[in-house]
Amino acid sequence: MGNGAFITASALYFTRVAGLSPLTMGAGLTAAGLAGLFAGVPGGHLADVHGPRRTTAVLTALTGLCVAGYLFVSSAWLFVVVAVAFAVCDRAAYAARQALIVSVVDGEKLVRTRAFLRSVTNIGVTVGAGFAAVALVVDTREAYLAVLALDAVSFVACAAVFLRLPDRAADAEAGERPRWYAVLRDRRYVALAATNMLLLLHAPLIEVVLPLWITRYTDAPRFLVAVLVVVNTTAVVLFQIRVSTRVDTLAKAAREVRTTGLLLAAACVLFATASYVSTPVTVLLLVVGAAVHAHGEMLQASGAWVVSYELAPRDATGQYLGLFNTGTAAAQQIAPAALILLTIQLGPPGWFVLAGIFVLAGLGMAVQVGRAKPRDARASARTF
Repeated sequence: MGNGAFITASALYFTRVAGLSPLTMGAGLTAAGLAGLFAGVPGGHLADVHGPRRTTAVLTALTGLCVAGYLFVSSAWLFVVVAVAFAVCDRAAYAARQALIVSVVDGEKLVRTRAFLRSVTNIGVTVGAGFAAVALVVDTREAYLAVLALDAVSFVACAAVFLRLPDRAADAEAGERPRWYAVLRDRRYVALAATNMLLLLHAPLIEVVLPLWITRYTDAPRFLVAVLVVVNTTAVVLFQIRVSTRVDTLAKAAREVRTTGLLLAAACVLFATASYVSTPVTVLLLVVGAAVHAHGEMLQASGAWVVSYELAPRDATGQYLGLFNTGTAAAQQIAPAALILLTIQLGPPGWFVLAGIFVLAGLGMAVQVGRAKPRDARASARTF
């Protein structure tokens, strides 16, 4: 909920209240995003060494303090410092949280649990965005400050909740712990994470690329943008758990990531075709494309969860999952600009190129998973 409120209100707060220029804000957030890319593996390693519960709680509380720091931003350099600190703590906490989920949930329930968390997250973001919308309507300095303050408090409250979960001490003894960069030496896992990042290019399609596509290349009404966002969010909330329950082995995950590539490619073809037809058909193609995209998105998430967990050594789960999920942050930083250049600048041919990328990524990841073997629970990351 806090993240939903922050995402909705932060841009106007930074420009209207903190007095930053759009260029300064964009540059600062870009620098923060790049810094956050390097925080996942160390954050996961801290969870491996010191235990995921304590690490997650501490990093989450630090993230809340960074959000509170935004309340005092009055210059460009201070904004960059706070933004970078926030991104590093947030991405490190995310990696530690993945290790925490693995430590407190039985393996056979892991996929269903993460699907449930994803559904709840979408609900929370929506509720938080609605709360921030009130601040946007009021449009006063105090209203924006209230949103940020409550966001900061929400992180600290979450840290307290984490401390109520079961504790699991770090598995390895001090002399046996794998080095924090052990995952970087596992070339197969690194290649798998990179391939998954290509599938994650789907992330900004609905919220960033399609609004531009609809207004520039189609005659569809602009309110359709909101409809497509609702279609995507509702589908995840209602069906993510159902989709994930049938993906519980590596073999099934390989099959689903292959299907993911085909579904995302089909959505791209539908979006591209929408620019060639009459308005009623355009609307139909865009809605159907959004539904197909949502199905592919849910399959991708389910398959990636199984793959990232099953192929990670148990004594280095945190850093392995930290690296795998770094692809999400990288996609968030790289994908919007790359996809706008590919689809908006090139037009329909760009969508067909993107469709080909999705097909190849899905097939490639399925092959990689098919050749891999699950790690033994006692396996050491130092052996790879």
